Order: sequence, then structure tokens, then C-alpha cells
Amino acid sequence: MPTNATGQQGSAVFSTDLALPDRRRGKVRDTYTLPGAGRGGSDAILMVATDRLSAFDVVLPTPIPGKGRLLTEIAAFWLRLIGDRGLGPTHLISTDDTLIPDEALTGTTTRADLRGRVTIGTRCSVIPVECVVRGYLEGSGWKDYKQTGAVCGVALPAGLRQCERLPEPIFTPATKAEEGHDENIGFDAAVDHVAGMVGRERAGALMETLRARSLAIYAMAGEHAAARGIILADTKFEFGLPLAEGRPDLDAAPVLIDEALTPDSSRFWEADGFEPGRAQASFDKQFVREYLQGLVDRGLWDKSDPGPELPGDVVGGTLARYRAARDRLLG
Repeated sequence: MPTNATGQQGSAVFSTDLALPDRRRGKVRDTYTLPGAGRGGSDAILMVATDRLSAFDVVLPTPIPGKGRLLTEIAAFWLRLIGDRGLGPTHLISTDDTLIPDEALTGTTTRADLRGRVTIGTRCSVIPVECVVRGYLEGSGWKDYKQTGAVCGVALPAGLRQCERLPEPIFTPATKAEEGHDENIGFDAAVDHVAGMVGRERAGALMETLRARSLAIYAMAGEHAAARGIILADTKFEFGLPLAEGRPDLDAAPVLIDEALTPDSSRFWEADGFEPGRAQASFDKQFVREYLQGLVDRGLWDKSDPGPELPGDVVGGTLARYRAARDRLLG
């Protein structure tokens, strides 16, 4: 699909270009430093959720118009609820685009482009581990289980079926990849992974904290979703340490950063009709993954860049699922 020089396509926002420092393009979000917008007048991080979509860790060339606004609304809801429930600090300061000064708008990115897509958060040093919680057996966990009878070193009972509910939720960390695929690792490997950031003597305690926090948030969110007819099968979180004079504060409580509990980072299933032993009707980007896997199975794509264009029915179906998740979870 062609895009104009601004990175816009119709009502979709594929990229942004603000006159702010430290621009960085992630898989879905563009981030900047927003001077003076943090607590106490400190600098904050500005995240803009675009309509880009990644699958199999590849950013696809076709945007999903409006997806970024849905992601921002859903994530902000959860981050506020997590704080209200006393489940630990989050980075969320505001979702108000008017905190971005007019002089940051370059003309290629307008305030209308930003509206509903903005998250302003506390600047943190990212802890380099994805904190994954699984309550059901699907995705890479299902693949690991079929091969080893365990997921990330966590032994599970024999005879479990695809999408089976686990005896209890499990914490299965993964490495964070700047490019390419994240990799499932065991808890001890996660401790080793963060030791370079916080030191060997702090690494074990930090990972224990992240495990407890992740499981507690998953339990709360799973209960909330279940009351609305949705199963939260699994999810992933990112945490960071707040910055003090430009360096991570090793004595501070870890902060939940980025986004949380959206269809981009979680598997949401329809509870009505749930049946282990097969794939489930979902509210997340599994719909896109299944289309892409069909291309892979036919030898039309190898899960590497560049990703394939998405047809209109897949774009529309994906957006409908994200909207349904928003309406059910926030209703």
C-alpha cells in the first residue's frame, strides 16, 4: 500500500515525526522524550501508538486504521486499574495530547493525528526481560510443552491439550529482542539476564518481585475479564527502574511500563464456546497470525522481513476484534 511522505494512509497513522528529542521507532509505538512533563518537572517519555501491527516479530506493511487509539484506551484503563488496586507503580502520567507543545508539531504529524494515541510516562531504564504469564497452554508454550512436557523449564502434568487451562498460572520469562524473535528462557536464565543491569546480588530478588507482580496483575485482570465473558489466556509485561540523575535507581520499586493487557500483548478468548483441544475464538491478533501462517504453510512467506500486505478482510476483521475487546473489557 502506498503511503505519502508523512507516513499517513487514509485515516491510519503509520509513523510520526515530532520535533522532540530521542525519537525511537518500536514495533508499534514511536517514543520521544517530552521535556518537563514528568513528575516534579522532570523529563517524561512520550509514547505514540501508531496503527502498525507486528506478527511473528515482523512489522507488517499494512496498518490497521484506528488500532493505536484502541490500544491506548485499553492500556490506560488497565494501568489506572492496576494502580487503583495497589498492585504496584506504573509509568502512566497522562494521556493528554495537549501536554505536547505546539512547536513539537512538524506539519507532517498534526495534533489530530496524535489525539487518543498518546501516553506520557515516567522515564525508566528498561529491565531486559519480558514477563510472561500463562494461564492456558497455547502459542510457543504449547509448542514447548509438546516437545518437552514443560514451558520455560516449568514442568506440567502429562496429557494436557492445546488451550488447556493450567493447574495454576505460570511465570515464563523471555528475552527482549530489539529485532527478530523473543526467546523463552527459564527463571534462572532471567536472573542471569538482569544481573548485568542491577548486579548479581540484586538480580534474584528483582526477578522474584517481577514474578510476584506479574502473577498478581494477571490474576486481577483475569477475574475482571472473566466477569465480562472473556478468558485472559496469557499476557506479557515490561518493567523498568525509574531514573535518578540519568541512571536506574536500583533501590526503587520496579515500574510497569510500556502498555499492558491489550490485544497486542495478550491472548483474549471468547469464554462462550471455549473447548480445549483446538484453537479458540479470539479478540486479539491471533486472527492475523492464522492468516500469515497460512501463507507460510503455502510457501508464500518465511516469517522474515518484509512482511506481506494484508487483504482488506483481514484488516477489517482484526479491527473488529480489537474494538470488541475494548467494548467488553471496558464496558
